[in-house]
Amino acid sequence: MPEASEGRLAENILYFARALRAAGIPVGPGAVLDALAAVEAAGVGTREDFYWTLHAVFVKRHEHSVLFDQAFRIFFRKRGYLDRLLATMMPQVPLPMEKEQKPALQRIQDALFSNVGEREQPKPEVEIDARLTVSDREVLQKKDFAQMSAAEIAAAKEAIRKLVLPLDERRTRRLAPDRHGHIIDIRRTLRASMKAGGAFIDLKYLGPKTKAPPIVALLDISGSMSQYTRVFLHFLHALTDVRRRVSTFLFGTRLTNVTRSLKARDPDEALAACSANVADWSGGTRIASSLHSFNKAWGRRVLGEGAIVLLITDGLERDGDATLEFEIDRLHRSCRRLIWLNPLLRFDRFEAKARGIRTMLPHVDEFRAIHNLDSMAQLARTLSDTTSRGADPRAWLKKVA
Repeated sequence: MPEASEGRLAENILYFARALRAAGIPVGPGAVLDALAAVEAAGVGTREDFYWTLHAVFVKRHEHSVLFDQAFRIFFRKRGYLDRLLATMMPQVPLPMEKEQKPALQRIQDALFSNVGEREQPKPEVEIDARLTVSDREVLQKKDFAQMSAAEIAAAKEAIRKLVLPLDERRTRRLAPDRHGHIIDIRRTLRASMKAGGAFIDLKYLGPKTKAPPIVALLDISGSMSQYTRVFLHFLHALTDVRRRVSTFLFGTRLTNVTRSLKARDPDEALAACSANVADWSGGTRIASSLHSFNKAWGRRVLGEGAIVLLITDGLERDGDATLEFEIDRLHRSCRRLIWLNPLLRFDRFEAKARGIRTMLPHVDEFRAIHNLDSMAQLARTLSDTTSRGADPRAWLKKVA
């Protein structure tokens, strides 16, 4: 093997390992040396062999496989680039195996290309104040997640974490120990009196028990809604960490339950798992049939105890009005509060003229926008305030009447 070729291959594997470490995969100098030795010992000659050789060395946890796959695909996506590298190791290189294209994570792209050109000439170190100014915060509040860089995504995640997430509690029929209650708890009172030998009786009281209501999210993943659904999944991921009973469903042409996928700690891993479980992402939309599947299979399971339903869709429905009206009315009657979040409300001149929108509006409690951090913060305040009843959907029907 020529020396120049060895140097180029080792240099590219080293740079690839640095990018993996920047993306969140723990890769140290020892792993880089092991990767170089593994590539030399294996004598790989195909793209697939080269992929799995590096995967065996760099990936130690299952959740890092998604990040490694994205980084490898982007780093070696130039046609013929990997073939020329492998040609230095094997006299003949078979054609690379075609793989299904997946959407790249923004933080992987930043990790791979943020330091392009630094290997040629070092740059002077400059201290930068990472704290956001007032204008930076204003821009971040109104910017779409899909257009954010890795630094902006980190800042947006921190902003979502600091949101006052809904912690409202609903009074139930059950009773719980309460110091200021008005009902005497006979059992606890007798047990407390036995500790003192019955010399005196310390009265214990019961009061009404409160419990956080379940939250059920139904998200449209059609082509016109996919980017906004990804934005809202970040909010639901943060909400799942602080609330136990949060159920998430994605629908396009069919209904998919992704509640378990959102329980992953890493947001990128959770969103990747959601995408992997959904076969109709960015496809068509059938709101009526999806609501029918939810009402039939999941309504009684997740809509008990005063559940709040968040319906995220633009309302552009293809099915008939009769079916859609029946299913949305059934959903409205099954929950305590139905909030429709529509990204089309970001337009100042929006009018409820579409047939699906006019069919659904009379059967929802609130009609709100959802497309950036500002709208998420407003939604969090709305869910936390049980007395809030703004965004009357009937007002939109009067505008076009």
